[in-house]
Amino acid sequence: MATKVVMEALSPTMEEGRLVEWKKQEGDAVAVGDVLAEVETDKAVMELVARAAGTLLKQVVPVGSTVPVANVVGWIGTPGESVGEGSGGPAAAKPAPSPVPAPAPAAAPQAPAVAAPPAGPSSGRIKSSPLARRIAADRGVDLGAIAGSGPAGRIIARDIDGAGAAGAARRPAPAVPGGGFEDVPLSQLRKTIAKRLTQSIGPIPTFYLTSDVDMTRMWDARGAVNALGDDIKVSFNDIIIKAVAAALLQHPACNAWWQDDHIRIWHEVHIGMAVAIPDGLITPVIRNADQRSLREIAGESKDRAARARARKLAPAEYTGSTFSISNLGMLEIEHFTALINPPEAGIIAVGKIRDEAVVVDGQVKMRKAMRLTMSCDHRAIDGATGAQFLKTVKQLLENPLALVW
Repeated sequence: MATKVVMEALSPTMEEGRLVEWKKQEGDAVAVGDVLAEVETDKAVMELVARAAGTLLKQVVPVGSTVPVANVVGWIGTPGESVGEGSGGPAAAKPAPSPVPAPAPAAAPQAPAVAAPPAGPSSGRIKSSPLARRIAADRGVDLGAIAGSGPAGRIIARDIDGAGAAGAARRPAPAVPGGGFEDVPLSQLRKTIAKRLTQSIGPIPTFYLTSDVDMTRMWDARGAVNALGDDIKVSFNDIIIKAVAAALLQHPACNAWWQDDHIRIWHEVHIGMAVAIPDGLITPVIRNADQRSLREIAGESKDRAARARARKLAPAEYTGSTFSISNLGMLEIEHFTALINPPEAGIIAVGKIRDEAVVVDGQVKMRKAMRLTMSCDHRAIDGATGAQFLKTVKQLLENPLALVW
């Protein structure tokens, strides 16, 4: 008996997947564990493997189709065996939408043809049902322009509906600005981003805290560390991850998830770092960041970021963060606010390091300044709690030795 190949849940939050490529073709021999296809999930491109041995008898869905989890995508069995035809799941696979070409310039609208009024007695009385007259009045439809389909040519309600549809069809299309356009299909990742951020900005009561950090000493310390010639270079983002992780140990109330009927305070610190990829954003996780050296964080963050851009992260590498950091400083952004990634209770937005004139001991000096903005879920974090946490992050970043003390 042939075995179904179903769309598996390849990540904890996956509800559907887009079939990117078939690695096995119909008629190919298949062993258990062989890669049958590549599937784009809500976070990465994953491999769909065979759970049975035999021959790939049929590919049920074509490349580019979006398939709900648990739906059939293929069949494995013995050559000549009969297989099912459909997807076998609760919803049919959705073919990938094709880009919509720009419409041709609209021609000058022509006056719509109007049906000749039906012949009637010279009195001009139009035979129509009470319901038809009421609908026509509500919609502004001229009964004299409608041919009735009821007894003796009487106009009935469905004639009004037909006239409305015909009228809509006759209306000229609205003018489209010149220059053309292209409709870009949503990737699974972009769909997930839209869903998650809608959840974030709507129901979460968010407040924001901003603090300027003097990065002058950290600037010099980083330069000295990287001058040692190690093959792994430490970035400012690595240093911020280390500082935030250390601060979360001192302020565990910020290392939390909102769980509707309770707040979960985590005893481990897992930092999500936002990484931009061509079609969206993903947050690889540095696990137990408080226990890692700067060198370990630097190596792991570079590896995670590279594999995130290649869409090769495993689910365990981008789920389970307890707090997140989003850094746009490398793009010359001085200040922004980041959206909380539910169920986390906080996220820090990092701006660029800039030269700024400040008064130090009564003298104007140039310093390296960086702005941090923390977004807090007020259901889990109070204002003073968030402020104390952000103050600790600032102190750690302004005193490099504090990170290794």
